[in-house]
Amino acid sequence: MSEAKGTALITGASSGIGAIYADRLARQGYDLILVARRADRLEEVADSIRKATAREVETLAADLGDPADLRRVETRVSNDRRIALLINNAGIGSAARALEADVDTMSAMVSINVEALMRLSYAAVPAFVARGRGAIVNIASVVAVAPELLNGVYGGTKAFVLAFSQSLRRELDGTGVHVQVVLPGATATDFWEVSGQPLEHLPSEIVMRADDLVDAALNGLERGEFATIPGLHDERLWNDFEAARQAMAGQLSTSTPAARYRG
Repeated sequence: MSEAKGTALITGASSGIGAIYADRLARQGYDLILVARRADRLEEVADSIRKATAREVETLAADLGDPADLRRVETRVSNDRRIALLINNAGIGSAARALEADVDTMSAMVSINVEALMRLSYAAVPAFVARGRGAIVNIASVVAVAPELLNGVYGGTKAFVLAFSQSLRRELDGTGVHVQVVLPGATATDFWEVSGQPLEHLPSEIVMRADDLVDAALNGLERGEFATIPGLHDERLWNDFEAARQAMAGQLSTSTPAARYRG
């Protein structure tokens, strides 16, 4: 059995990326708290991991779109001193165009992708800072920087995840708490069926196996990366993008309008 590393709480852990994170982290020595809506599917995942790793695995059935359920999970994150790692993986996706999208579905997506992730992160931050250790992993998407690829609300929620993580990283510098944001590209999960764009309609050369995605993300976490983009082979492109953003940041607010706006 691996050396104990504390407890990881993983949302959206009943299938796909979340379930793979659970398996990998248990094998690394973490005990687990698995969160998702479906208690039966959660228990199946938990039982498999218990048998394979002998680690302690607890399930916490909760709908993060329900305020009462979300508060229960927040309270657990705030008060359980064993939790050393928060994986904000739960999310809803969509490929629907604005003219076709159901606005209530869009609101539900904002609730899960934005509000739940924000509230759980804010629950973790004081607890982790007080202990001088911990890590928050926020699962975003490449649409955070390329929102035109899919539904605009989905892209907007993932842009929030990236921006929120950037701010958290700055605020938590020097506290011992690490923030990682993961930007997956197309990944072979049930996301595509749920979002309305079947996986088989995508070119195979752009679709990554979910196991490979999680392994790459965990490798990035071990390397101490802030932004991990498993499908981006030329790392210089991200570095150039970030350098351009930082260079522009110091010139965005001035006392006079730019010359092009003066008539």
